[in-house]
Amino acid sequence: MQHHKTSTFIAARSNRARRTTLTGTVELLWPYIWPADRADLKLRVFLAVALMLLSKLFTIAIPYSYKWATDAVAGKLALDAVPLPRVLFGAVALTVLYGVLRIVMALTQQGRDALFAAVAMNAVRRLAIEVFEHLHRLSLRFHLERKTGGLTRVLERGRNAIETIVRTSMLTAVPTVVEFALVVAAMLISFDWRYVVAITLTVIAYLTFTTLATNWRIGIRRSMNESDTDANTKAIDSLLNFETVKYFGAEEREAARYDKAMARYERMSVRTYVSLAALNAGQAVIFTLGLIVVLVMCVAEVRNGTKTVGAFVLVNLIMLQLYQPLNFMGMVYRDIKQAIIDVEAMFAILAQNPEIEDLPGAQPLKVSAGAVRFENVEFAYDPGRPILRGVSFDAPAGHTIAIVGPSGAGKSTISRLLFRFYEPSAGRILIDGQNIGAVTQSSLRAAIGMVPQDTVLFNDTLLYNIRYGRDGASERDVVAAAENAQIDWFIRSLPLGYEAPVGERGLKLSGGEKQRVAIARTMLKAPPILVLDEATSALDSFTEREIQSALERVSRGRTTIVIAHRLSTVVDADEILVLDKGVIAERGTHQELLGRGGIYSAMWSRQRQVDAAQELLRRAGREDDLGAPDDLASQPAP
Repeated sequence: MQHHKTSTFIAARSNRARRTTLTGTVELLWPYIWPADRADLKLRVFLAVALMLLSKLFTIAIPYSYKWATDAVAGKLALDAVPLPRVLFGAVALTVLYGVLRIVMALTQQGRDALFAAVAMNAVRRLAIEVFEHLHRLSLRFHLERKTGGLTRVLERGRNAIETIVRTSMLTAVPTVVEFALVVAAMLISFDWRYVVAITLTVIAYLTFTTLATNWRIGIRRSMNESDTDANTKAIDSLLNFETVKYFGAEEREAARYDKAMARYERMSVRTYVSLAALNAGQAVIFTLGLIVVLVMCVAEVRNGTKTVGAFVLVNLIMLQLYQPLNFMGMVYRDIKQAIIDVEAMFAILAQNPEIEDLPGAQPLKVSAGAVRFENVEFAYDPGRPILRGVSFDAPAGHTIAIVGPSGAGKSTISRLLFRFYEPSAGRILIDGQNIGAVTQSSLRAAIGMVPQDTVLFNDTLLYNIRYGRDGASERDVVAAAENAQIDWFIRSLPLGYEAPVGERGLKLSGGEKQRVAIARTMLKAPPILVLDEATSALDSFTEREIQSALERVSRGRTTIVIAHRLSTVVDADEILVLDKGVIAERGTHQELLGRGGIYSAMWSRQRQVDAAQELLRRAGREDDLGAPDDLASQPAP
């Protein structure tokens, strides 16, 4: 629940963050850098800041120790001006002091980084999981309209950008400001206001140039990211459709398509690196001119005898030490500007409101019998093209209701509305008298099992995919579900058994085996309501008959809604609804509908002719063999 609240917080402020650059972004991320529920991380932030201040004090002391060592070697050390015990006044001792200060500075800097690492990565982890959870809360419509490859690329860059912003703002930007203040103080104490003016003008010119050049590079960077996302999307799309590419011999076509996207990425990348080189060169020129000015001023004072050679060394070291964080400051600005480009796309996703949300105070669905009722349900994916027009029917508890009809009639839309992936534009859907729009989505979906037409499995083991039906189920329960789905024998025939991987989207399994896995995990879920969405339409007639017996077993005693393409699978249904152009054109039992000689009767006659032709082909031995592929069966035992 906390994650949901925080994601809402991010979504509400994402537009503001995108408008305000670093300040607004850090403000947005501050609850993650300074988490209210993590006192240990707050302590780390406090200690990291303390080490940062200590490190900068040592940093400004290093040039002074080197100055004193230089003057000692040259015999020009003014002992009265050195606030140190006289035992340290020797050239060797001062040289050792210089080395010790450098070591201590390095240790405090690394200690600061080590302490803050846990803070930064905790922020990245918490934001990553919130984005992941938010994506699962978004509607089916959002995911159908997005390309998965591009989406994962956006999230990957966004996650890296968050780490960049958190680390650079706290570990580079703030320390650099502190160091500049110390340098100004040192220049006023050891030199005069002219040096301060020269250094300040140098820093202003440096940062102004960096800002202008970086803003110029932003458009180039954005184009590079877009071309990178496009190339990644095309690569993933092609690999996911590997078999289709092979079917059509389109390897060269896919390579050319990918190369075209990569060529654009190449051009944008070259422009990015060229612009970066121009930026670095300009920064070096500006700072070097400022360095020359202060060194010439100091040389004049050394020749006049008002400053020692050590003072010349001091001002040079102070300028060089300022250059390093100042150069980082330029990098920080570049990185943060680029990170904001990357993170704004992720913020845009977080700003997407879920199309379907639980109503305030929504209660869990209480299933007593499992009766389903549609009352005058209307729906359209696009307002100009209605899909369902006043659909009403009852699925009494324990009964099987079949929905048939031509493609595009709205059959699968009924299952999506029942799962509440979409809301009806009119009417309502009830389960045991409860409006599903007023109950929690989690309790609703827990009460419904689905065996879809196209079963997509996780790229994991058979055990994992079956157990997905009920998290934490025992291995005995998994095996029982597999036995009921008539796939246990096949699994045990594999060298790896239940630990055999199924491959990407389950491609190592045949269509029938994937359906049996889907049936097994639905049996393991044991829902009171079952939806079979054209569960056998993608199978050959022989495999269909085998799967049908498993489906009958899983639907026994449950309220079952069968969305069917093949009418032979629904002849025993308690009631058959014929959906045509978004309305229920006919309803009744199989025999009643045949006797009417209407749409259903015509569909039945056509399908009988097709089935007869397929049977002739099968008997002739020319029907395609849709049995199990050898991928899993040939896997070696561990």
